[in-house]
Amino acid sequence: REAMLRFVVAPEAVAAEALVFDVAATLPGRGMWLSARRDVIEKAMKANIFSRAAGRRIGAPLADRQARRRPFARRTRAAAGPDFVSRFHRSTSMPQYSKPDALVSTAWLAEHLHDPDLRVLDVDEDTEAYQRGHIPGSVGLHWKNDLQDPVTRDFIGPEAFAALMDRLGIGPHTRVVLYGGNKNWFAAYAYWYFRYYGHDLVQLLNGGRRKWELDGRPLVTEPATPQPGEGYPVPGQREEIRAYRDQILSEFLGRSQVGLVDVRSPEEYSGAKLAPDNLPGEGAQRGGHIPGAKNIPWSRAVDPDQETFLDADRLRALYTAEGITPDREIVAYCRIGERSAHTWFVLSELLGYPRVRNYDGSWTEWGSLVRAPIER
Repeated sequence: REAMLRFVVAPEAVAAEALVFDVAATLPGRGMWLSARRDVIEKAMKANIFSRAAGRRIGAPLADRQARRRPFARRTRAAAGPDFVSRFHRSTSMPQYSKPDALVSTAWLAEHLHDPDLRVLDVDEDTEAYQRGHIPGSVGLHWKNDLQDPVTRDFIGPEAFAALMDRLGIGPHTRVVLYGGNKNWFAAYAYWYFRYYGHDLVQLLNGGRRKWELDGRPLVTEPATPQPGEGYPVPGQREEIRAYRDQILSEFLGRSQVGLVDVRSPEEYSGAKLAPDNLPGEGAQRGGHIPGAKNIPWSRAVDPDQETFLDADRLRALYTAEGITPDREIVAYCRIGERSAHTWFVLSELLGYPRVRNYDGSWTEWGSLVRAPIER
């Protein structure tokens, strides 16, 4: 079994900057491997701390290096605060992605279900799926009743979000793992939502409920009852990951440096359908797409059988083939912003595109605007 060891490296050659890694000590004779952010590894490589070929630490045996680092590690953690390790802890090794800690595997989650600083949330388009069976200890989160304002078409406000976190027993340092059915459709929406409100310790279960079941792991029907918290700090809002209709009209439409991605089905994109077949009453007044938008359906980013994400090379090829490249500002949209949040996750978190927004007003707003330009 792999034993995770957390330690700190702070070489003077990297400007005395504390770099946090997870090192997995594997079975005897199999050596060492590590997982970290790509940019962190690159800094370490430039300082000649790691072998480029193997990604392994060069120098003294691990035990000797640990002994020399312990005093510094204690000082660094004390100076940085209680969340120093928790915010940078790499819970899973998926180095192919730009942000490997955006995902956790079913194996990792099964081993950590009882961690005291972990909250698992079930978020599904089918809001009754939780009652029929869910991952042990997970709490059901209703994507509409819990996350949407009941009157205005918008999110609940910052104070209401803080109250929701208290009700779910989530503190500012709680790791949140989200999962759901249908390729993590609404779980990815909740991930984007959490990031919008500044809760960065959030991850998706790769493959969601389907992968959990395919791996033969148990589901239960008894609802979990988390211990409520109190005092979740009222968060700010990351407007740089959200797009609005007026912004698209005045800043993005027709600009070569902006890439619009319509992640709906080809039938919705062409205007042949106003909404998916299972949601006929949730369409707009007109069909079609925003002028210049490329049609890349959201579900193409996942394996159809396992419902896990495609590898980074295949994802990159999928989007760059349509001109959706990291040098452009990207705006994704769908019908109400949930499928496009899935594409936002792929582009921003897995591929590392620096400027990606989700237009959650999406086609139900745009397709009902008077005089809004439409292509078919």
